[in-house]
Amino acid sequence: MSQNSKATRRDFLKTSAGIAASAALAGPLVRPAGAFLQASAEIKIGLIGCGGRGTGACSQALSTKGPVKLICVADAFEDQARTALNYLKNEHGERVDVKSDNIFVGFDAYKHAIDSGIDLIVIATSPGFRPIHFEYAVEQGKNVFMEKPVGTDGPGIRRVLAANQKAKEKNLKVAVGLQRHHQPPYVETIKRIHDGALGDPFKNGEIELIRVYWNGTTPWVRSRRPDQTEMEYQMRNWYFFTWLCGDHIVEQHIHNLDVANWIKNGPPVKAEGIGGRQVRTGPEHGQIYDHHYVEYTYADGTTMASQCRHWDKSPGNVSEHAHGIKGYCDVSQAFIKLRDGTSWRYRGPNPNPYQVEHDDLFDAIHNNKPYNEGDYGATSTMTAILGRMATYSGEVVTFEQALNSDLDLHPKLYDFKADPEVLWPDASVRPVRGPDGRYPTPIPGTTRAF
Repeated sequence: MSQNSKATRRDFLKTSAGIAASAALAGPLVRPAGAFLQASAEIKIGLIGCGGRGTGACSQALSTKGPVKLICVADAFEDQARTALNYLKNEHGERVDVKSDNIFVGFDAYKHAIDSGIDLIVIATSPGFRPIHFEYAVEQGKNVFMEKPVGTDGPGIRRVLAANQKAKEKNLKVAVGLQRHHQPPYVETIKRIHDGALGDPFKNGEIELIRVYWNGTTPWVRSRRPDQTEMEYQMRNWYFFTWLCGDHIVEQHIHNLDVANWIKNGPPVKAEGIGGRQVRTGPEHGQIYDHHYVEYTYADGTTMASQCRHWDKSPGNVSEHAHGIKGYCDVSQAFIKLRDGTSWRYRGPNPNPYQVEHDDLFDAIHNNKPYNEGDYGATSTMTAILGRMATYSGEVVTFEQALNSDLDLHPKLYDFKADPEVLWPDASVRPVRGPDGRYPTPIPGTTRAF
C-alpha cells in the first residue's frame, strides 16, 4: 500500500473491532507451506531482533509444548545476535540448533532469516522496522509473532494493515505482544464490563470516563563511542528516536491504551494533549518527550484520560480504570466496586501472560485454529501514534488524519554509513543534529501535525 493510499476510520474499524472479530476474519482461504503443522510436527522458528525483549519472546516460544527448534537468529549487530544465542542455548539446550551460517547480521538479515526454512518468525526489532519485516514474512508465507508496537507512523501502520489482510487470506497465524489479552484477570474483568457491570459500554454516556497510566522512570542510555556512525548510535539508542521507537507513549503506553480500546471495542475518533521535555533534556536523550497527557474521545463521546511520563523520584503508576453509571473498575487490579455497595474481585489463576500468548499461538499453528491479532495490534499502535501527533503538534488530531498521514518518519537510506535526515519542527528536512549536537525536538504550535 502506498503512503498516500487512504483508509477511512469506518473501514479500519471493520477489521479492528477486537480480538474476537479479528480472529473470526482469519478463515482458511489458502494454506501455504509453514502456516499449519500437525501436532506432532516440529515448529522451526527464527528470531529477528536479539535485544532483551526479543530474547525473552524467543525463550517463551521455546518453552511451549510440543516439538520446537530455533534454527536462526538475525540482528543489525553481531554482538547482540551472539549474546542472545548464547543465552538461549544455555536455557533451552537441544531446542536451539543454530548453525554458524544461520547467524545473520545487518539491515538485510531479516530476509535471510525468513528465507531459511522456518515455520514461525519472532519479530522483535526496534518498532520502526516492524512493518518492513512483517510485510516480508507474510509475502513468504510465515507465521508471525511480533512485538508491540507494530509501527511508528501512519504509513507504517497502513503497510501493516495491508500485509495483515494478506496474512488472513493465506491463513497465517499472527500474534502481537499485547499480552493482557491472554491474562485471565484482564479477560474476565473486561468480559464483565462488556456484560454491563458498569453500564452499557457501547451506549452513549454509560461509561463516563476511562483513565490509563504508564508513569515510570528514565530508561537506559548507551554512551556514544568515537567509532560509531550516526546510524549505529541511533539504533543502539533506539528508544530515544521517534522513527525507531515512536516515543514512549507508543512503545510503552500502548499497553494501557490497548485496554481502553478493548473496553470500547475500537479506537477513539480524535485526540488532543500536551507534552514536553521537563526532566530528560540532554542531547543523549534524542528527540522524544519525557511526558504526555492526552484526552482521547470515542465515537459515543466517552473520554479517555491518558497519562505517561519518565520522571525519576516521582510516583510510579501502570494501570487502567473505568467509571460507569453503575460503579467503578480498577481493570489492572481486576476489581469492581458498584454504587449499590457490592464489589467483585478476580481470584482465579493468573499464569504468566507472556508465556500464555505463545502457548495460544503455537496451539493455533498445530491445530489450524483461526488466529490473527494483527488488526487490533495496528489499532492500538495507531491510537498511541495519534496521541503523540496531538502532543507534538499541539493540535486536535482525528484518527483518520493520523492514519492517512503521509508523514513518514524514516530515513531514506538504511545504511550504517548514512547520516539520517529527519523532519525538523519547521517541516524542513535537515541533518539529524544541529551545530550544538542536539537533536530536533517537537515544538507544539510549530511541529507538523500530520
